[in-house]
Order: sequence, then C-alpha cells, then structure tokens
Amino acid sequence: MNESINLIGLVLQASLVVKLVMALLLILSVVSWVIIFQLFIRIGGVARFDERFEAWFWTDSLDKQLAVVQRENERTGLEAIFYDIMSQRDNSLPPNTHVEVLQRRLHQQLGNQQALLESGLATLASIASVSPYIGLFGTVWGIMNAFIGLGQADSLSLAIVAPSIAEALIATALGLFAAIPASLAFNHFTAKANAIYERRSLFAEGLLATLLAAFTKAARYTDTAQESSTQGSYHG
Repeated sequence: MNESINLIGLVLQASLVVKLVMALLLILSVVSWVIIFQLFIRIGGVARFDERFEAWFWTDSLDKQLAVVQRENERTGLEAIFYDIMSQRDNSLPPNTHVEVLQRRLHQQLGNQQALLESGLATLASIASVSPYIGLFGTVWGIMNAFIGLGQADSLSLAIVAPSIAEALIATALGLFAAIPASLAFNHFTAKANAIYERRSLFAEGLLATLLAAFTKAARYTDTAQESSTQGSYHG
C-alpha cells in the first residue's frame, strides 16, 4: 500500500512535461487495449464464420447456394466474396476470359475484406513502436530537471536526487507498459489475419476451378447443340 502511495506521490510531484508524457502514454495504452479487444472479437468471429460457411458451401451446387446467400440482408467474409463473384458472371465471354475477369475481381474482393479485417493493426504497430520513445523522452526530461535541481541544491545527497530520477523512470515504465501488449497483440493478430487470408485464397481457387468447369461444360454443350442443328439442316 505504501509503495502505491509513494508511486502516486512521485507522479504528482513530476514536472508538467513528464506529467503530459505520462498522460499521453496512459491514453495510448487505453487505445491499445480497446483495439486489442475489438480485434479479438472481430478476427475470432470471422474465422468461425468462414469455417462454418466453407463447410456448408461445398454441400450443394453453386446456383442453389447462391439462392440462399441472396436472401441474406448483410454479407461478410467468404459469403460476401462468393456473392460478389457470382454476381459478376457473364456467360457471353469465352470460359478462359471469363475466369480471368472473375479472378481479378476476386483478388480485389479478397483485398477489401482483408483491409476490413486488419483495421486497427496499423494503430497497434504505431503504439508499439512509438510508446518507448515517448517514455524515454519523459525520462530524459525528468533526469535533466533532476540534475538542474541538483546543481542548485546547497547539499548533495541521494535523498535529493532519488525522487526526481524515480519519477522520470516512471515514464519509461509507462512507455513499456503501452508498447509490450501492443507489440504482442500486433504479431498475434497479424498471424491470425494472414491465416484467414490464406484460407480464403484456397477457397477462391476452388471456386474459380468450379466456375471454369461449369463454363467449359456449358460452352461444350452449346457447341454440340450448334453442330447438331447444322447437321440437321444439312440433311434436311
């Protein structure tokens, strides 16, 4: 309890600049934890939803699954990617050209969904990289004031210098307190987001392969029908 009181006392006795640094670091720490909580909810929910959707998706034909997805009011993740690609179909194009167009659209959708998923990671990275330097600035400023006060003191003793140095070092501790969780969370959620992207890319490849097979089959059926019509006209 005494240590807590002493710590609060040191903070209250700090210079204005050091207090501002500490306040800024506390704000960055709060922002960091809010983003961490949001990313935990968002990335965890997206991963579970994509897993359920992919398991359901391959149980029936594309057209039947599209009819189900069309009834949804809101679409996200793999569901949004699938709906967008199926909405861009143009059967008048040759199969290979059609797939190339859809592939470009698919990459765009993957990027858009990934940007939404990773929202907040850049802020975490900034907090992790900047907070230690902000804390170090507060420490340097506090120690500088300590030595200035020491030069003006009539007598030299540890009791005079120690409180000023201790309050300056609190800024460094707060900088690390803000930076370490942000850095760990950034690495963790970046790995999770990359894993989701890889899984979505594999799904996209399977979807494109299925579409190409359907387009090729339809083109062959059309060619066969045209040949039969031509032969019938000739024999007639």
